[in-house]
Amino acid sequence: MFDLTERIALVTGGNGGIGLGMARGLGQAGATLIVVGRNAEKSAAALRELQSLGIRAEAQACDVTDEAAVQALFADVDRRHGRLDILVNNAGSTVRKPPQDFTLDEWKSVMDLNLTGAFLCARAAYPLMKKAGGGKVINIGSIMSLFGAPYAPAYCASKGGIVQLTKSLALAWAKDGIQANAVLPGWIDTELTVGARNQVPGLNERVLARTPAGRWGTPQDLAGIAVFLASDASDFVTGAAIPVDGGYAAA
Repeated sequence: MFDLTERIALVTGGNGGIGLGMARGLGQAGATLIVVGRNAEKSAAALRELQSLGIRAEAQACDVTDEAAVQALFADVDRRHGRLDILVNNAGSTVRKPPQDFTLDEWKSVMDLNLTGAFLCARAAYPLMKKAGGGKVINIGSIMSLFGAPYAPAYCASKGGIVQLTKSLALAWAKDGIQANAVLPGWIDTELTVGARNQVPGLNERVLARTPAGRWGTPQDLAGIAVFLASDASDFVTGAAIPVDGGYAAA
């Protein structure tokens, strides 16, 4: 039920953090991975790690905010693999400032990467998945899809948008055998959140106090949900937004 052998999976932002944790899980379940990222050195290191685990993987460079580059990426996947079964839209970033201090360029940069990039990749993946007879789209939101943050207006807006985009994809593509779901990570110990802990006084203490699990998450904590949503086990799950947060949203 959870076997991903012979499935082709593409993970944007798959060269680090949550994306790499998910890629590792998908690969260990048997999928062939296409790791997409803008940092070639970081992608090469991720590739070495995955291949050392016996995972079939390759790395591709792409700016997911560039429509032409995204179209070229998926056309190349089609040429070389003839199909795409799993898409994980994980690429993302943030700018930490109160709303009144945001520039329009900063707003656009976060929205373009976090939300528009996910749309462009999903749109490009659709014909490949339809041709394959179905597929799985996994969009990475955040617990900030549910909560606000005074220092992250663009990030919160983009991640809220991810949930609504996911619902639209799920409704539009169910007839094609494609399921679309969102994962909402909580406070995960990654390069991105190290910056938050350094910039937001008291954040670490507040996260630990509110999280029933009593710890920050790790990228590996996202591997299981990725395998579930990518596998036949989730064929009747679509349009969902699933927190993976150690109980933070329930507290």
